[in-house]
Amino acid sequence: MLRFADHPTHLAVLREAALRAVDPEAAVRRSFSAADFADAERVFIVGAGKAGVAMAKAVAEVLGEHLTAGLVSVPNLPPHSPKHITFIQGGHPLPTKDSLAAGRTMAELLSQTTERDLVVALISGGGSALLDLLHPGLTLQDLQCTNAHLLQCGAAIHEFNTVRIQLSQIKGGGLARFAYPACVLGLILSDVVGNPLDIIASGLTVPTTATRQDALNIIEKYHLSSALPPSVIQHLRSAPDSHSTIRIPQPAIENRLIGSNRLAGEAAVAAARELGFEAIFVADDWQGEAREVGRRFAELVASPPFPASPLLPPFLQNGGRSRGRGARCLIVGGESTVTVHGTGSGGRNQEVALAAALTMAGLKNIAIATFATDGVDGPTDAAGAMVTGDTISRARALGLDPHQYLENNDAYSFFAALGDLVLTGPTGTNVNDLFFGLVY
Repeated sequence: MLRFADHPTHLAVLREAALRAVDPEAAVRRSFSAADFADAERVFIVGAGKAGVAMAKAVAEVLGEHLTAGLVSVPNLPPHSPKHITFIQGGHPLPTKDSLAAGRTMAELLSQTTERDLVVALISGGGSALLDLLHPGLTLQDLQCTNAHLLQCGAAIHEFNTVRIQLSQIKGGGLARFAYPACVLGLILSDVVGNPLDIIASGLTVPTTATRQDALNIIEKYHLSSALPPSVIQHLRSAPDSHSTIRIPQPAIENRLIGSNRLAGEAAVAAARELGFEAIFVADDWQGEAREVGRRFAELVASPPFPASPLLPPFLQNGGRSRGRGARCLIVGGESTVTVHGTGSGGRNQEVALAAALTMAGLKNIAIATFATDGVDGPTDAAGAMVTGDTISRARALGLDPHQYLENNDAYSFFAALGDLVLTGPTGTNVNDLFFGLVY
């Protein structure tokens, strides 16, 4: 029998199942084999992202002595590196001088390739900040300022990366341009809703179709023209579009999606069913302001069995109908955004959880957890938070005003005081966010 008191354990099981499904090493081994480099004279590994260490290790093991050299930018250096691979610790969420050093060094490495070589590009979430090579006239300070404003204004990831691509020589297919005339094989772990390959890590191996005017339109949309460095605005108004330089014959590039949010969510559903829940994966494309996403998810989870909620997509209204009133689990994937108005600490998943707690206050036998699959939610050490129907009453008993914490974008302090942060540490993978809802 499933008991509400066991919800922390049940939620941990779902998280672990999701992470196993998108383990980078396993994903690489499913997607890369000796046949991929059978005709190559030399093989190089390059890449950037939070899953870079695990992905590089797996590719190196498959390649064996066929590996010539490798360079991958990652957020945390491993204690040991595979032979012939160098890791650089880039910056995240804001790029650092080491992010730019990684870009320069990678361009130098790729300059020695020929048409007889293969470049394996390992791409995962976080790659946009961890690796860059700016156009002449732009500085690290310009890039950091631009990134900081885009992070705070509530821009969606595709908007954020559209701007970053136009400032960079290595994004928007630039890495593949540096590798030309070698063949390029991109192995991509998606952290973007809908898995658009040209947006994940700013499309290192995917020539962009966006223009500098697209970037300027986004800047204008969020009223950032006066906040960004003049050099950035001048570059976007005068420079040629990043994708209009060297054209690469399409057969020279192959990109493979090897892991996604949906894969993780469906694995969590299977685990929930093994526990005894009636479970369903609602969607992997939830976006929007974090507090609105939290309210929406709490309303969905708190609704009567599956078909009664108008928030469910049409295909679930009939086929997803619950046959009874047993314990149920709803899982949603996606990525919300936070428009920062306060001075507190937190991340999008913690803000989703706080908004959910306010929506479901007083309800019995219901639990929700939010989870950044990389284990890092915003500039904090938490992956998300866990809430129940009595979270708000517990907070008020401690003298905490949840509305005040939400308005100050200070969800981290709120949940730290309650002991309800989800702390996993960096997971070594990244496929966006998952929300788990349990009803007993």
